[in-house]
Amino acid sequence: MTDTSETSTDQFFLRGNYAPVPDELTEFDLPVAGAIPTELDGWYLRNGPNPRQASAHWFVGDGMIHGVRIENGRAAWYRNRWVRTDSFANDFPVYNADGTRNLRSSVANTHVVNHAGKTLALVESSLPYQITNDLETLGAYDFGGKLVDSMTAHPKICPTTGELHFFGYGNIVAPHVTYHRADADGELTVNRPLEGPALTMMHDFAVTANYVVFLDLPIVFNLDIALQAETDMPYRWDDDYGARFGVLRRDDPFGQVRWFDIDPCYIFHVANAYDTGDRIEVAAVRYPELWRDNGGFDVDAVLWSWSVDLSTGAVSERQLDDRAVEFPRIDDRLATLPARYSVSVGDNRLVRYDLNTGDAVEHAFGTGTPGEAVFVPSTSAPADESSGWYLAYVYDPSRDGSDLVIIDASDFTGPPVARIQMPQRVPFGFHGNWVSA
Repeated sequence: MTDTSETSTDQFFLRGNYAPVPDELTEFDLPVAGAIPTELDGWYLRNGPNPRQASAHWFVGDGMIHGVRIENGRAAWYRNRWVRTDSFANDFPVYNADGTRNLRSSVANTHVVNHAGKTLALVESSLPYQITNDLETLGAYDFGGKLVDSMTAHPKICPTTGELHFFGYGNIVAPHVTYHRADADGELTVNRPLEGPALTMMHDFAVTANYVVFLDLPIVFNLDIALQAETDMPYRWDDDYGARFGVLRRDDPFGQVRWFDIDPCYIFHVANAYDTGDRIEVAAVRYPELWRDNGGFDVDAVLWSWSVDLSTGAVSERQLDDRAVEFPRIDDRLATLPARYSVSVGDNRLVRYDLNTGDAVEHAFGTGTPGEAVFVPSTSAPADESSGWYLAYVYDPSRDGSDLVIIDASDFTGPPVARIQMPQRVPFGFHGNWVSA
């Protein structure tokens, strides 16, 4: 992956296709090369930083969502909008001088998810912000006053129960992490604090059919950095902290959390997790270390797996590949269950891993650079991981522009079935989702 370890004012996230775009556009009837599958009826929404002024770290730029409405074989419109959080016009900090948090101070720049009829823009430091599928901001969403915590940018929706699993972290005093659960109707039903020795950066977690798995890893909060003006992320690698998985039974959310030591590492993104018998299997993109001296990204991550034996307490872990990748996604209908395929972003390509065999195939874009790929299942073909399409924004440096590319999952290495030309480039960002109509 690209070396992005600069510490000068010439930061990688302020130039090239990382650089923000200045305008909010609305364009209709976008040009298409190829044919958009007529089954696709919905909104492709993707979030990411688009700072209005120079920022100190890629993770802290103002959130902007880029959306495309697809219907009847056409790209009806493109819109891009900043998320108008409470702190968008009148900036105020997440942390006060006394260490308390302003949960409505938000850049809402990391993910966008839809659950129980509500579309939420997320950043892990704050409350979610509800938006419309036309990208208008409705305001902070706190589950009817029941959520008095931040919300992870990586909630998990159980395909069996429809429940939304998530957590909040960021309290300087214990409890540093709280596990939350909302039922299929969006009613918040579980708020369970977790014990932990320190506030660590817990970006993602895993959920299986029977368990929730928390990642307590050695990037630890630093209050001095947090209170400095115009600084980067307030977390640093700690050689003495260690690393562990915490396992909680879904049917006993207030029961004991069992902790299992693993080799020190950092994980931003879990590809998938499931349980079988007395074992929990986790696949994720693993960094050997990160942010030892600064908040840069000068270390590559690759795909690894962990197997947690609940009966013996042993954990085995192994590297699955040596390609530098990030942003793994699966068919979300298989979240919590065994999924065969995981698609990640590599340099100028998407890499699809067969999690059963360890094999991988690539969809290369030449000089183009893709973002995260989201799987959209077919509604007329068999409900498997090859019946559907992968959607991703791809940046073309030759014209300084972007396309929304649609790849047939049954022909992953073949040419895209359609390329929808965006009216402006879409800066590299983080995560998104398909919202079906």
